[in-house]
Amino acid sequence: MQCKAQTQTSLTTTKKSCIVWKLIEACCKMKNAELVFIPAPIIGHFVSAVEVAKLLVERDERLSITFLVMKSSLSTNIARSYNDSVIAACGRIRFIHLPEVELDPNLSSRFFISLIEAQKPHVKEEVSKLVIESESSPDSPRLAGFVLDMFSTSIIDVANEFGVPSYVFFTSAAAFLACLGTTFYIQALHDELKVDPTEFKNSDVELVMPCLASPFPAKVLPSSVLGKDLLPLFLRLVRRFREAKGIMVNTFYELESHTINSFSDGNYPPVYPVGPLLNLNGHEHDVVSDRKDIHRDIMQWLDHQPSSSVVYLCFGSLGSFGVEQVKEIACGLEQSGHRFLWSLRQPPPNGKMEAPSDYVNPAEVLPEGFLDRTSEIGKIIGWAPQVDILAHPSIGGFVSHCGWNSTLESIWFDVPIATWPLYAEQQFNAFLMIVEFGLATEIQVNYRMDACQIVRAEEIEKGIRGLMEIDLKKREKLKEISESSRKALMNDGSSYTWLGHLIQDMIDNRA
Repeated sequence: MQCKAQTQTSLTTTKKSCIVWKLIEACCKMKNAELVFIPAPIIGHFVSAVEVAKLLVERDERLSITFLVMKSSLSTNIARSYNDSVIAACGRIRFIHLPEVELDPNLSSRFFISLIEAQKPHVKEEVSKLVIESESSPDSPRLAGFVLDMFSTSIIDVANEFGVPSYVFFTSAAAFLACLGTTFYIQALHDELKVDPTEFKNSDVELVMPCLASPFPAKVLPSSVLGKDLLPLFLRLVRRFREAKGIMVNTFYELESHTINSFSDGNYPPVYPVGPLLNLNGHEHDVVSDRKDIHRDIMQWLDHQPSSSVVYLCFGSLGSFGVEQVKEIACGLEQSGHRFLWSLRQPPPNGKMEAPSDYVNPAEVLPEGFLDRTSEIGKIIGWAPQVDILAHPSIGGFVSHCGWNSTLESIWFDVPIATWPLYAEQQFNAFLMIVEFGLATEIQVNYRMDACQIVRAEEIEKGIRGLMEIDLKKREKLKEISESSRKALMNDGSSYTWLGHLIQDMIDNRA
């Protein structure tokens, strides 16, 4: 018996030694590894991708990261000054700007897919240069993998040519990923059950999904699923998620525990909640002098407002309204009697794929006399330094388009939201905030920019009053989840731990 026990102990020790040596060997193989990030050319996607890259290189000194940056008419705010500031802060992140490509102007509905396909040869060319560079010196980092935006999953083909794994960085909620991506709920309806998701548009059908605790109204699915032209293109993108070695998500466990637990059946790639990934020093990257003056003017105005008294209205980098809707918002604000800070943007010309711009003279689209009547309680701005605004103690509520970055920022700064989604997955996010999380109030849930809807002043006034007088239960819940969002990124927090698992899995995949 003693001999048997000694033998067993010896075998256990030997196994442990083998594991240790395998880990050491894997670490050696992973030394000086290079990841190639290919974000979508949208400011919200780009900035959060940079933030996760910063976390990766801070956590592991063996990693370096190269961004291949695509330019588009929607990415004018992706300034080189921002890139330069990141490089200055961390020398192991660099940016290579890909050549511009000409696209068919008639393909606006498939803009990003066409752009990614057109950039594939340039991606291959730049990565080939990186490989040649790494082979020229034993100390240069070796190509370890690609990190792709959900819009750029077709570049998995390029990664396969170089024999390296691909990872997806998903910039929205884990619940949206589960609904449309890795669990392929919508794909299963379409391919296996022969259900046409486009028939859900304007229907009262509710879907029961494992990733959600509450039944989900199908009519708030994104336009890419409800549109017959877009659905095949969208499904082609998400089908490729299965080929990824892992999926990083800009969320945190405490916010989406139900969804994240639903990923545990092993039928899809590992999912890593590593957020919230926020650029909390955004204004510092803006070297344009007039924006610095605007920033100073906004902050000084907020400094003179009472605590939690101001409602902030902003609809994202791509959000804007026509003149009739602008006038209804103005009337709703005035009738509410609440102080306000409103980021009012001018829509691009019809048919143009461009970001909104600032009005030269906002009075031209506002009700006559509005600026005079509200001069004591309100301020109209164009561009907004959103992080600094939400962090200011005078802000008491946020009328938001429910872009995922804005949603996470509102949670981080403990500012309640009134939902007014416009496009993409924002209707889904509004549902999450109101129903699934119980953290928001509603102005609209199923509003769509392309549907020519008009929300009337009375509804806006009611929504603003509800936001600024939000019930104590929601306020306490928001405060609790806000604290959790900060703890998640601290040492031994949930996202900190998941990021460690991701890095270890990257090592294993290259070993």
